[in-house]
Amino acid sequence: MKVFDQPSLEALAAAVGELLLANGECLATAESCTGGWVGQCATAIAGSSRWFERGFVTYSNEAKIEMLGVDAELLVAQGAVSEATAAAMALGALRCSRADWALAITGVAGPGGGSPSRPVGTVCFAWAGPQGRLDTERRCFAGERAAVRAQSVAHALQGVLQRAARQPG
Repeated sequence: MKVFDQPSLEALAAAVGELLLANGECLATAESCTGGWVGQCATAIAGSSRWFERGFVTYSNEAKIEMLGVDAELLVAQGAVSEATAAAMALGALRCSRADWALAITGVAGPGGGSPSRPVGTVCFAWAGPQGRLDTERRCFAGERAAVRAQSVAHALQGVLQRAARQPG
């Protein structure tokens, strides 16, 4: 398990910012289990207002519904921790912002809240971008709450780097 500290997470955010600036793009975030940590890393970078458009912290199901337009029936059918919910969160963040890219994170950071189908450490991600691009992924991270959350922030930012770097232009 790789350990991510705050300086390494901020370095990832800075790399995202450099790439998005070079592409003339910006980012919005929709975070649940990370509680705005991606947004905090982004805004720790001087000048991030040029590439970080806004962040939504949607910890409760009600917030996901009200702020991002996630369908309540989807939450009942799939659960808050699902790739489908992450996708709806990312698409909602795009729809409710002026961003070109959105990332979404929803998961079970622990120590409680896990289940056999979604054990502690289960985190679902989505990245939505230009031309209707939408990718989702489910990961299971090891460690205690802080480690799960830090790995989630790092994975989400790395996902933006990988996807935005592949864009033509």
